[in-house]
Amino acid sequence: MSNLIPAVNLSVDPADLVQADRVHTSLYTDPALFDAELDKIFSSTWIWVAHESEIPESGSYKTTYIGKQPVIVVRDRKKDVHVLLNRCRHRGATVCEHKKGKTNSFVCPYHGWGYALDGSLRGIPHPESYGDCLDKSELPLVSLRVESYAGMIFATFKDDIEPLVDFLGPAKKWMDLFMKQGAGYGIKVPGEHRFRFPGNWKIQLENTTDAYHFPLVHKSFLSSVDEQTLALFDFVKGPGYVEDLGNGHSVMVMIPDLVDLEADLDKPIPERFEALAGELREEGIDEQQVRRIVRAVGGTGFNLNLFPNVACSMAFFRVLQPLSVTETEIHHSVITMDGGPAAANRYRLRLHEHFQGPMGFGTPDDSEAWERVQKGASAGDELWIMLNRGLPGERASADGRISDVSAETGMRAAYQQWKKMMSVEAQ
Repeated sequence: MSNLIPAVNLSVDPADLVQADRVHTSLYTDPALFDAELDKIFSSTWIWVAHESEIPESGSYKTTYIGKQPVIVVRDRKKDVHVLLNRCRHRGATVCEHKKGKTNSFVCPYHGWGYALDGSLRGIPHPESYGDCLDKSELPLVSLRVESYAGMIFATFKDDIEPLVDFLGPAKKWMDLFMKQGAGYGIKVPGEHRFRFPGNWKIQLENTTDAYHFPLVHKSFLSSVDEQTLALFDFVKGPGYVEDLGNGHSVMVMIPDLVDLEADLDKPIPERFEALAGELREEGIDEQQVRRIVRAVGGTGFNLNLFPNVACSMAFFRVLQPLSVTETEIHHSVITMDGGPAAANRYRLRLHEHFQGPMGFGTPDDSEAWERVQKGASAGDELWIMLNRGLPGERASADGRISDVSAETGMRAAYQQWKKMMSVEAQ
């Protein structure tokens, strides 16, 4: 499928705005650059749109956006997944306004054109007025290319793009590890909360691979946990690392002991999970599975950034949706065990609310920091954003480049991919 967004003429070559150790402040503030990103990035690569658990049955759907274009992610009667532009082929009205649900078809509320779950045009009120000048087979909802990996569904406007597995590359290993928090039950996204902040989408993209801010920005969170948990999150000077995985993806390993949740099950159960372990034993769950569940409840010890719009972050999905050059919407999708014990999922929800929830400790503090970055970006047109932390110790790895856990390696990786996709010469 060809790009559906008109190309933007830029007065500056984006390649000049990204250096090895810094990026220009205009990446946060230039409306023309933002418009070009919608074209050259969001309409030109694989974009995460859903987890398969969000559309479990035939007729299940969710609505979302790719860049600023509204789409429907839906499972048809054969249980195949489609990603359709949410726009009637007649006069352009959206055919679905609900965030999620289940349906047999999509019907435009303006003139009643009806579409099947695969997007094909099925019904037109009073078709006689068209005579022979309308062929329904030529007017389906626009369908995007769709592929998935590890239950994560991606879509793209580009028919000639590389396969998803090639785009993900070494990130696939980390996606597989992330899914182990299902403790053998698989994972499920039962819901999400959304919020907006007055800042550019790339500010949030940077945050998920930024351990450096954690002790300062999240001081209130750290003051709310027990000593054992506090020690667990004291990772800035620890043995963790950040690794560039190629194509703009990166992983930040904060707690190496929690990379593989199915390893070291014989270790003592943390004090904060002893009550949960007791509940699970009372349900008759065998000890090995109790330990597997308890270890998985707290989530993984890493954040995986998948360029450009989703992160597998410890125990939730963080999805970013660009709204304008100075506004972004964030979706925090909680993850539970699909069919797992109610007690375990209840613990997971409480942990999610404690940090990521609207009244939690983490999200409000992060949001204020992001807002301050955007506000400061208006001070001085010729200033640069520094991304050189960890650069002196950065070295080659099997998959790319690697440095200490507080390094800005992941940010540099994302901006090099941004530069590659945005550069005038590459188009």
